[in-house]
Amino acid sequence: MKKINIVSFKDSVKIKFNGSVKKKNVVEMVERCQNGQCKCMSEESKKKIENLEISDEKGRVELIISGKLNKQEIEDALSRSPLIEQ
Repeated sequence: MKKINIVSFKDSVKIKFNGSVKKKNVVEMVERCQNGQCKCMSEESKKKIENLEISDEKGRVELIISGKLNKQEIEDALSRSPLIEQ
């Protein structure tokens, strides 16, 4: 079962996590990124991030990353995240 669905838009990327990925893990991942403690993403990719927004509807956590990132950058970062098991 796929745990993550990534959709790329012109100025953002939406990541949809299924119920097996806990919201607290996504929140911690975002906090680490915002505090410069993230080692999952390249410095070049980090500079592209304009905003990070988490939503949780009916147990489905979504993360919207505003900025000109591509799907591959996000897939690579998530594959290296110790908080998101794939």
